[in-house]
Amino acid sequence: MAKKRGKRHSGQSATTRARKPKPLSPRPESDKPPSSAAWARSAMRHAKRESPVDTAALASCAAAGIVTVQPGEALDLAAIDANADGGLDKEASKQALLVEHGRIQALQERLYAEHRRSLLVVLQAIDTGGKDGTIRSVFEGVNPQGCRVWSFKVPSAEERDHDFLWRYHAKVPGRGMIGVFNRSHYEDVLVVRVKSLEPEGVWRPRYDLINDFERMLTLSGVTVLKFFLHISKDEQKERLEARIADPEKHWKFDAADLVERQSWDAYQGAFTDALSRCSTPHAPWHVVPANRKWYRNLLVARTIANTLEAMDPRYPDAQPGIAELTVPD
Repeated sequence: MAKKRGKRHSGQSATTRARKPKPLSPRPESDKPPSSAAWARSAMRHAKRESPVDTAALASCAAAGIVTVQPGEALDLAAIDANADGGLDKEASKQALLVEHGRIQALQERLYAEHRRSLLVVLQAIDTGGKDGTIRSVFEGVNPQGCRVWSFKVPSAEERDHDFLWRYHAKVPGRGMIGVFNRSHYEDVLVVRVKSLEPEGVWRPRYDLINDFERMLTLSGVTVLKFFLHISKDEQKERLEARIADPEKHWKFDAADLVERQSWDAYQGAFTDALSRCSTPHAPWHVVPANRKWYRNLLVARTIANTLEAMDPRYPDAQPGIAELTVPD
């Protein structure tokens, strides 16, 4: 479906853009949300408590260099420089990443001890975009007892027998946990759309259902932090060629990736729509320039650390009198 595209971003930060993009076109009156989405909105409007997540504080957590998609605005993904480096070099970024590791580790311990809220990190990218490498680098040293990573492949027969959000909801992190989705519920408006696995009448209403789902998680104490790792077509070509050239990387190569590459433009259009339609005040999308892996890792780690800091998890109160206890011989 044809759509107005926003004007160009600078691609250097969430606050420095060349021009303000155009707002998204209003949805036609005839395009009614499915009953489940209407029910969810109604339930949220009548909620008796406010969101436990301070979305206003979290909105400013994105590290400089990231482009945060503003709710209600159409994104021009092609205008964002995937090769940006923020004026840093590789060594400086690696040293800065060590600082962010320390912040994440300390804050994760507090989040786990507090046992009241959780953080869900969503990673999306085109093939070779660097999701696995980002997870390895950013969460290095994090206590695995308080962090879980879930990779979503082709749905199983059981998963296909349920609604499209069922398998994702089951893996949302519980209280005190950090959960990482390597691919996510967005696959059902990306791959499903590009490969025509479902008709448009099925996948298009899912934008609203995804927004409702993430709003519900937010109301339940789950902070949703979403990253799109943005690489260029030339960079993808280099990464695929590197996998072919290096025998030790052959296990990572799938001939189907070459077929998928032919749908580059279709995927870029699908990502653009998903990022534009599903960037909300409670769960905005962050576009990360990802051609330079060391810069990508720093941006994601710093944003996660900033977000955890804004959440401000606290150690629970100790039992009275502990400081006066002595350990018997």
